[in-house]
Amino acid sequence: MRFVIVTGMSGGGRRTAMKMLEDAGYYCVDNLPVSLIDKFVELITMPKSEITQVALGLDVRADQNFEDATQRLQELREKGYSFEILFLDAEESVLIKRYKETRRVHPLSPEGRLEEGVRREKQVMERIRRQADYVIDTSNLLTRELKEELYRIFVDNKEYNSLMVTVMSFGFKYGIPADADLVFDVRFLPNPFYVEGLKSKTGNDREVQDYVMSFEESETFLEKLVDMLHFLIPNYVKEGKYRLIIGIGCTGGQHRSVTLANQLYRRLKEGADFGITVYHRDCGQTTL
Repeated sequence: MRFVIVTGMSGGGRRTAMKMLEDAGYYCVDNLPVSLIDKFVELITMPKSEITQVALGLDVRADQNFEDATQRLQELREKGYSFEILFLDAEESVLIKRYKETRRVHPLSPEGRLEEGVRREKQVMERIRRQADYVIDTSNLLTRELKEELYRIFVDNKEYNSLMVTVMSFGFKYGIPADADLVFDVRFLPNPFYVEGLKSKTGNDREVQDYVMSFEESETFLEKLVDMLHFLIPNYVKEGKYRLIIGIGCTGGQHRSVTLANQLYRRLKEGADFGITVYHRDCGQTTL
């Protein structure tokens, strides 16, 4: 039987992940009281049980001590029970933004500041995060991309490594992304902004893509970048890095950077054994 504990930061996507696993055929139980975890595990592991895939959701709640839940899991492992831990995480700023958009109250700051609740939860969850078999950063993941990653691990049973790669386009005029690990400047390429009919379009439009990629320098840059990343990524995985953000920048983050980011995403995604997503930070910003 495959038994998965689904946990993580509030707002990190745990409920969404539980729904996806349920759609994939997992028997899902969410927010089970800590005192019932032992009994639940005993029942689902009985010899005559017909359940072969189980997902148990655990999160921080005001009415239970999460340290108790972590201790219970440790005791289950000591008794010989086998399970995997999936941890859904996200950047602090993203978690705060998600809570503000939904107007939900954070479980650890019902009457206080949202930021304090998120930081306190991060401290509480650190222990189980270190024990997790899978850590997925959902900061820049689309729902579709999260589903692909979960199916790759829990349905297709493909080999997992903890690295999640984000290819991010941006405009230098709006500042270099503070969280970028690698930054590449593509302002050496001809700018579609000055081409009639392309100024109002972006690198998500076919006309801009065709223009940018029509230059030999674009293809050469892309080939060299892909070759370098194919060397770097396995070494980042070996180091234990779980998130890699690759910044591709042009002047306004509309044309060249978006085109190259899309192209890089497509080429890295082919046969990738790591999670990957593309994010256009400044696409759609008013260009002056």
